Amino acid sequence: MIRTIAAGEFKARCLQVMDQVHVTRNAVVITKRGKPIAKLVPVDESRSEVFDSLKGRIEIVGDIVSPVVSAEDWEALK
Repeated sequence: MIRTIAAGEFKARCLQVMDQVHVTRNAVVITKRGKPIAKLVPVDESRSEVFDSLKGRIEIVGDIVSPVVSAEDWEALK
């Protein structure tokens, strides 16, 4: 069963509740006037949706850090 906590209590113990969710890997539902309004869930540490989503699908070719145009061309484009 998912643990519930009132919003006022969550506000007072926010960091402690976050640590418990991290350690126990159990979600906590936050209620306001007895109605659920939010759910605090542990982060899925096994994969990074943003950074690993294209892993193995693309190949970086060339310099992706340097500017596309030179500083002189940049001044001319102003």
